[in-house]
Order: sequence, then C-alpha cells, then structure tokens
Amino acid sequence: MPVAVVTDSTAYLPPALVRAHRLTVVPLTVVLNGAEGLEGVETFPEDATRVLSGRRVTVSTSRPAPEQFAQVYRQLLAGGADGVVSVHLSAELSGTVEAARLAAAEVGDDLVTVVDSRSTGMGLGFPVLAAAAAAAGGADLSGVRQAALDAVDRTTIFFYVDTLEFLRRGGRINAAEALLGTALSVKPIMHMPDGAIVVRDKVRTASRGVARLVDLAVEAAGDAEVDLAVHHLAAPQRAEQLLAALTERLGDRLHDTYVTEAGAVVAAHAGPGLACVVVHRRP
Repeated sequence: MPVAVVTDSTAYLPPALVRAHRLTVVPLTVVLNGAEGLEGVETFPEDATRVLSGRRVTVSTSRPAPEQFAQVYRQLLAGGADGVVSVHLSAELSGTVEAARLAAAEVGDDLVTVVDSRSTGMGLGFPVLAAAAAAAGGADLSGVRQAALDAVDRTTIFFYVDTLEFLRRGGRINAAEALLGTALSVKPIMHMPDGAIVVRDKVRTASRGVARLVDLAVEAAGDAEVDLAVHHLAAPQRAEQLLAALTERLGDRLHDTYVTEAGAVVAAHAGPGLACVVVHRRP
C-alpha cells in the first residue's frame, strides 16, 4: 500500500477528490453560541452563517487532540500503509500542526511526517493533492513529503472579506489593523505570505474587491499553467464572477478549477461575504 495522506477539514476539498485520492480528513471543532460540532460532520457553513448573522455571537474553534491524530495514524499503518504524510493548515492560524507533530512523535517519526501548508482552504488542498499523486505514483515517505512542500511553494492564496471584525475577534489579525479598516470604511484583501494573515490591499467596494482579486491571481500565476480554487461564504455570485473573470484572463493556461463554500472554521473567522481565490502553479 502506498504512503497514506492525511489532512484536516479546513482544506475544503470537494468530496469526490477526497474519495478518489483515498484521503483521510481529520475534522476541527467549531463552537457556535455554545453548540459544539465537528466541521463538515456536525457543523456546516450554513450553521456558521446563521449564527454570525445574529446579534449575539460567540464563536470559537479548536484543533483536533493529538490522540485523535495518533489513532488515525495507527489505523492507517495497521491497515497496511508504508507511512503517513499529514498536511495541515498554517501553524500561524491553529495548533493543528502542533497536535499532528505530537502524535507523529508518539507513533514514530520514521513512519509519520507532518507538513505545514502555511495556508488554508485549497491553499492547503493543493499540497494535499500533490502528496496524494506522489503516493499513488509509488513515492516513498520522503518523496511524498517533498511533493507536498514543493506544492506549498507553488500555491498562493488571496481573499476578500466584508469586514475585519471577525478576524480581529478570533485573534487572526491585530486590533490596530481592524480599527484602521473600520475607520476608513475600506474592504480589505488579505494574503498569507508566510502563513500569517496580512492585509495586502484595501478597496472601497465589494465589486472592486473582486476585480482586485482577479488581478492579483493573474499576477501570481505569471506565465505558468495553473489550477484554481475559488471559495466563498454565503456569496455564490461573487464566486461565479471570480471564476468567470479568471477563466477569461488565463485562457488555455487554466486547467483544473474547483468552487466550494468555505467551512465553519474559516467562516467563524472571516464572516459572510468571504471571497477567496487560490492559485496553484503547475510544475
């Protein structure tokens, strides 16, 4: 059996890809106004949207426990896997990578290796798919890990939010940045150059935000052939606009495209109206 690939629920991979690549997805936990649920299993995007639209909002998220990862790793190895490569959302955003590494040390670092994608959404998903492709091709543990790391370096994420308030509440950006955005009534565009969320640009309207996302994505693509992912939260029309504009701009260089709604974990920190584009430059 090839090397098994594990990720977490914030990759927001289409279910068909999870099945086709035999991926194992470990869910994070979301607490919405006191109601706790596993992302993608018990708690879904519409649950987060409903709660975030209310007047009284208490939202938190938590990583899987190391014991959860250790159990998954042992099951895969007992099932015949030669090893496990576990690829997760940025350590700057969550303790998920740390929990996975603790579990890997317990199970055996010679059998399990952990990769920090320095991103989330399909910024995580594309490295996971690269690892799965390498595993299917017969690569060993080191080769599968390197495939994921190479894909991390070729993947760029940009996203637009209607307000910085949700990111501020969750501690994902500092209060000064959030206050500046509110005071100027600007719409921020974010990116993750080193795994942390940073304001990239500010625009005045949502339509300009979508247009700027397109420009940034085309710039990130350069001359390469690319795959694209578009995420949204309660904003399907924005996602359609993004994909249509990018399809026109990138032409024949555009290969695989994915459109999914962001899950409850990202929803809790980004808020309704999120629009995100992830560019994966093919090797």
